[in-house]
Amino acid sequence: MIYKNTDSTKKIFAMKKRIRAVQGGTSASKTISILIWLIDYAQSSENKKIDVVSESYPHLKDGAIKDFKSIMVGHGYWKDARWNKSDHVYTFETGSIIKFLSIDKIGKAHGARRDVLFINEANFIDYSIYEQLEVRTKDVIWLDWNPSSEFWYYTEIKGKVDHDFVILTYKDCIEVLPPSIVQSIEAKKYRKNWWKVYGLGQLGDIEGRIYTGWTILEELPKYVRLERIGLDFGYTNDPTAIVGIYPYEGGYIVDEILYRTKMRNSDIAGILKQYGDVLVIADSAEPKSIDEIKLAGVNIVGATKGKGSILQGIQNVQDQKMFVTQRSVKVIKEYRNYLWETNRKGKPLNTPVGVWNHTMDAIRYALDTFAKKKELHLPDPDVLAQSGATPEGGVDW
Repeated sequence: MIYKNTDSTKKIFAMKKRIRAVQGGTSASKTISILIWLIDYAQSSENKKIDVVSESYPHLKDGAIKDFKSIMVGHGYWKDARWNKSDHVYTFETGSIIKFLSIDKIGKAHGARRDVLFINEANFIDYSIYEQLEVRTKDVIWLDWNPSSEFWYYTEIKGKVDHDFVILTYKDCIEVLPPSIVQSIEAKKYRKNWWKVYGLGQLGDIEGRIYTGWTILEELPKYVRLERIGLDFGYTNDPTAIVGIYPYEGGYIVDEILYRTKMRNSDIAGILKQYGDVLVIADSAEPKSIDEIKLAGVNIVGATKGKGSILQGIQNVQDQKMFVTQRSVKVIKEYRNYLWETNRKGKPLNTPVGVWNHTMDAIRYALDTFAKKKELHLPDPDVLAQSGATPEGGVDW
């Protein structure tokens, strides 16, 4: 794929100051445009060190690294021999290197120095980490993020430090976006706060988050046991989502198993059979799929549904102490963006938004089989509007 010169890339290349802050909505080409600049810089400068930093390696692998390789391959620049897979470093003919690394603790930010720094999704990096990276960067610092809520850029840099700033939206690269993506984005205009953040790229406050306070674990503890698997069916547009559920410290760990479109029932069965006789709880709206997977030898049943079952299941998950593995990139993304619907005044309603819900539904199906049914108490919409809990021992999300 050849990446065209869009308004996004033009605006990125026009930025000249040491700190360059890029705020934007969904499908705005923030990361891709910055990576194109980094590649151009590495190809035209000798012996420069460029670091691309994010909160976790799985997040990098699923995002910036994949985009970087796609750009390089698309333009005919990529050479396998120049990619150090174990160290996540690409060395250019100029001697300049781009290194991808995860920094989730301040100790990892000490020591290394660089010429250029790119912090991808900076809102998920702690300010103390940024401070250590900033003082060890000689020339240029790139920051990008979705402005779902205020973080340290708005309190420590904006209005205090000289820097370049730009807002990008999907319209800045509309000529290269598939019409289906544009239609999907614009169909959500009525969701006031979602549209403000992801459509217009403006600072919002993602109020009405359904779940808060989950803790990220660096890895799955060796002694935990898989007790349930949750399955939400998808195919063409929506992905099939499969998650593993592990009891842990009085709560549950969620570990992402699959998040992929175009999965046939035989494909799904093949994956699930790798987990032996563990009980799979699937979306009961597809009884034919459940029967086909069961005939393949999988221990699978449909989730219990009925009036109020969605809210009952959400309340059950809210009542639990929840953990998620760092490698569960899609689960973490959906967790952060799973919201209540709002009315015209922006007040949350007792209905979840029908996006960012695939792994969330799978989790709800699986956890529902552990819990004793409780009387459902619908939360007050004003209470739902309050969010921003900090997970114990984890990063402030």
